[in-house]
Amino acid sequence: MTYPQTPSTGELALQDRASLRRVAGLSTELTDVSEVEYRQLRLERVVLVGVWTDGTSADADASLAELAALAETAGSEVLEGLIQRRDKPDPSTYIGSGKAAELREVVLATGADTVICDGELSPAQLNSLEKVVKVKVIDRTALILDIFAQHATSREGKAQVSLAQMEYMLPRLRGWGESMSRQAGGRAGGAGGGVGTRGPGETKIETDRRRIRERMSKLRREIRDMKKVRDTQRSRRLTSDVASVAIVGYTNAGKSSLLNALTGAGVLVENALFATLEPTSRRGEFDDGRPFVLTDTVGFVRHLPTQLVEAFRSTLEEVVDADLLVHVVDGSDANPLAQISAVRQVIGEVIAEHDGRRAPELLVVNKIDATGDLELAQLRRALPDAVFVSAHSGDGLDRLRQRMGELVEPTDTMVDVTIPYERGDLVAKLHAEGRIDATEHGADGTRIKARVPIPLAASLGEFATF
Repeated sequence: MTYPQTPSTGELALQDRASLRRVAGLSTELTDVSEVEYRQLRLERVVLVGVWTDGTSADADASLAELAALAETAGSEVLEGLIQRRDKPDPSTYIGSGKAAELREVVLATGADTVICDGELSPAQLNSLEKVVKVKVIDRTALILDIFAQHATSREGKAQVSLAQMEYMLPRLRGWGESMSRQAGGRAGGAGGGVGTRGPGETKIETDRRRIRERMSKLRREIRDMKKVRDTQRSRRLTSDVASVAIVGYTNAGKSSLLNALTGAGVLVENALFATLEPTSRRGEFDDGRPFVLTDTVGFVRHLPTQLVEAFRSTLEEVVDADLLVHVVDGSDANPLAQISAVRQVIGEVIAEHDGRRAPELLVVNKIDATGDLELAQLRRALPDAVFVSAHSGDGLDRLRQRMGELVEPTDTMVDVTIPYERGDLVAKLHAEGRIDATEHGADGTRIKARVPIPLAASLGEFATF
């Protein structure tokens, strides 16, 4: 009799996420709007707009294509994309008044309900552009924050995303009409307010800002407390002499797939941006039998919001303490070298903040089974020290394990010693600090074959068995 297999945690998370996706084509639009108010429920339909300031036209197209992938990950339907060639973004409407009017025509023609800008807009730019296009306008930063909010599952992850959203929202808080500028207090607030409630009071928007700041302070305290727990767990790993390897890379480069391939972890794998927001650590072994801890970290993206870098700093600290950084690159991407540059920039910021040493970096070009021969040849020429693998098919994984073992210096070694019976303290130390492979009792003492830390091996030289 066969029993159904229980889904892994990653599979369940993937099923839950898929079940929450919006479904296109379901509408409650009424055919007769004369009797009741017109209502419509639909998938968020968006128009993308970007400003091309430098680089080639291919770079601008790739950036807008990435924005489209981000929008689809957030659950939107992309209808159209526009690029404006300018020396710098317009300080008023981001794309200039003429292009803004053209954008309004595109919104009307496509029936879009949202405009997403490929950059971070100031509060004034958001407000001015919304007045012209007359639909909701969000920028790249708000879009990425929304994706993180959808995908965060742990208590720490949710707190970090909430803090980042509030830091972004605070200077952009605005209202419509008089509701946000109306003051409470005085006789206008009612005669029953009592002592302490009279006077000029504060506006509605000031009240909201104060409450957001109070909530942000509370979140920072909670994140600090959760960071202490994470630091304790990390310090245990550091003092255990087990090598620490961190997987870093661009979002959707295949980091989680590589973690599964190297350790059999069974974590969530999805062909989507920012599928992993919670760091996952699993144990593995190098070819020589040495153990290591492999940690999957949050993926990066070009122009990653500074609010997210700050909020997820405790998560990114895994990079600081690592003995090796396995930098995964999507070989099938249109511009993998730009991905490498973006990831190294964020890693540099995190390490500079902690004034820590930078661990050796091993470049791993993933998805070679989905990359053309010409592109692979160009990458091999541009990245001669990289290891080329496919986490999906398993190609190149043996070479990757070998290179990882070479780059992480061993902290232990094999010994074959005969300890006299009167030195029971050394036998106890071998059992406490090493991994015993074989034990044999003879006339001269206890013969032990074990893997022990290098300093301990040096102190046992006089007992070596020849």
